[in-house]
Amino acid sequence: MEAVVAIFGLLFLLFVAAGVFVTVKAVKAAKRGVDRGVAQARRTVEDTTLRARGLTQPGVAGELAQLRLSLRTSMRATQDALHTGAEQDASLTESLGLFERLSAHGHELDDELKRLEREPDKASVAARLPELRERTERITHSAESLRWAARDRARQFADDDLAALGEQIDMEAGALRHWSKEPLEERIEASGGASAAGGEGAGASGASAGGAVGRKSWGPVGDETPAITARDPRTQPSYAWQKAPRTERTT
Repeated sequence: MEAVVAIFGLLFLLFVAAGVFVTVKAVKAAKRGVDRGVAQARRTVEDTTLRARGLTQPGVAGELAQLRLSLRTSMRATQDALHTGAEQDASLTESLGLFERLSAHGHELDDELKRLEREPDKASVAARLPELRERTERITHSAESLRWAARDRARQFADDDLAALGEQIDMEAGALRHWSKEPLEERIEASGGASAAGGEGAGASGASAGGAVGRKSWGPVGDETPAITARDPRTQPSYAWQKAPRTERTT
């Protein structure tokens, strides 16, 4: 009896531990989802603010906002393209490492542009604008090179796979169209002997048929039933890309 109680107690503890583990995992996953949502919302607000400043504020402030927006948009697009491609192509791991190094320079430049937005000496900031513009263009150009290279690689793989698939389909189509005529010829030769053997018996029945043998009929005669009847469209098979045939209501 004590052993049974101990076993039930152990099972209860295991169930409690499993429930706690599942609860902790669910809470962590929910927290990560909330953090991602908050980060996405913050990025959206910042991008909208920078876009508005670039359009409404002339001079140094508008130029800094445009540089930050261009930098952030290019880096984010490259990051998404590389991470998406790395899930299917392991060779992009090195490209991700290079992007991480480039991202460090991008964060440094974005922080510097953000500090200069609050700088009261606009003349000094205006003097540094050419150098800041050049740094931004260099970073965005490198990011775009990585992004378009990853996209071209994925498209080339898709084209190669499509070409190989087309060749296989052509081979299969050729194999399906290549049928042999030997079975038909063999059946004709085999039936020739049987026709010759049964020719004498068929002559007697042909004589009794009279003129009906020489007359061809293009349709049923009298009450005869036609050999081939039209298919009912309602009984024909339908496919996913075909519409179902309409059925008329009978009153």
